[in-house]
Amino acid sequence: MKDKGDLARGWIRKAESDLADARRTVASEGPYDTACFHCQQAVEKYLKAFLAYHEEPVPHTHDLEELARLCSRVD
Repeated sequence: MKDKGDLARGWIRKAESDLADARRTVASEGPYDTACFHCQQAVEKYLKAFLAYHEEPVPHTHDLEELARLCSRVD
């Protein structure tokens, strides 16, 4: 069974991948809306990593405000 660190690292790896895609897109000719999408996805996954690390339930949502609210309850 995975521990909290393993789960958090999994989310972070996925977030880093999204961030890398956003950087590549910005460094090219776009499309820049795709870079924005990948940035949103990265933030979502970093927030989910925080929740996983703190052994909080990780909801199936893309709502950054909701995820930030859940994280703020922890710290």
